[in-house]
Amino acid sequence: MVSATWVKGLVGVVMVAFVLAGCGGTDEESFVIGLNLESTGAIPNVGAHSQAAAEMFVEEINADGGVTVGGEQWTLELLVADNAGTATGATAAAESLIDDGVLVLVGPNASVAAVPAGGVADEQQTPMISPWSTNPATTLGRPWVFRAPFIDSFQGPILAAFATEEFGAERACVLFAPDSDAPRGVAESFRVAWEVTHGGGSVAAYETFATGDEVFADQLEAIAAADCDVLFTPQYYNEVPLIVRQARARGLTAPIIGNDGWSDPQLTAGCGTDCDGTFYGAHYVAAGATGATKEFIDAFEERQGETPSDVAALTWDAMQLVVQAIENCGEPSGDLAADRTCVRDGMAEIAELEGITGTMSFDEEGDPIKCMVIATIEDGAATFYKSVCS
Repeated sequence: MVSATWVKGLVGVVMVAFVLAGCGGTDEESFVIGLNLESTGAIPNVGAHSQAAAEMFVEEINADGGVTVGGEQWTLELLVADNAGTATGATAAAESLIDDGVLVLVGPNASVAAVPAGGVADEQQTPMISPWSTNPATTLGRPWVFRAPFIDSFQGPILAAFATEEFGAERACVLFAPDSDAPRGVAESFRVAWEVTHGGGSVAAYETFATGDEVFADQLEAIAAADCDVLFTPQYYNEVPLIVRQARARGLTAPIIGNDGWSDPQLTAGCGTDCDGTFYGAHYVAAGATGATKEFIDAFEERQGETPSDVAALTWDAMQLVVQAIENCGEPSGDLAADRTCVRDGMAEIAELEGITGTMSFDEEGDPIKCMVIATIEDGAATFYKSVCS
């Protein structure tokens, strides 16, 4: 398979393409899928795991002869754009991929990128599915945009209820970066749920910092003074070790919990046993997995030499959803706009698809109905704690 690499645009969008064909390319019978990923920037492991999972999926499908549509076999091809984990990079990448004739977009993953990219996809009537974005704005009012994970408004109340029931907590403190869409969204949904459950006014401290900050002394001082029973920090895997270590060094003994942004092997690699006793919401946990999920983990580890993060598992499921949408669509017309519409409609029709992160069907906003895993860290490793579905 031929590949090509080039740099396009002022934002430095790097494209890595397989041979383009069929719906959005040459006359060969292939479907071209555009990946809009965080290959560089603050969370490059997200993009790397997402791309690896997508490539694994394509290789497996094509090795089996491709996707059967209209009585014929169609292979899958990938066109990959680096969005650098930024809003401007994501919109530029989406526009470039659409201009290059992809049938459907997979990604971005981070909400800060997925929300603006979703606007581009919806405006240009190109189906898009985000493997990892949990901010409701990614899909809200956008019939062309879908996602594979649960959303912030589902996540926040579950984690608030977990903290209340698990620890008997009455006073919560929250530490987050409001300049990032997903942390801000989860923090707000947690706060609202907590205050409803506890009669209002029970979030004792609602502290913020800027993405990229590495010292949280002032915020932790306010949190310590608030005497909270639990600290909720809905941040990404690269920030959590800093927060947890500084909180413990400050003498904070309250349980610390987080959201799905913690769900990456680099969290435990960077935090080790310092994060023991913490909890977080996740889409799946690799430890103890069985069936198709275990098969995916083993294959990913053999290929990449590391355990797949939840974004890798969700990307695999997003690719499954794309293929199911194509199969629901039926025989391609050869007209790209019509085929994009058909795939969008095929995505909306999906019900009870069994993914490796759970069974999925979509609501009217393009959001999946599925469960959350609560993970805990023990002896420097993430383990399954419980599953919560509502």
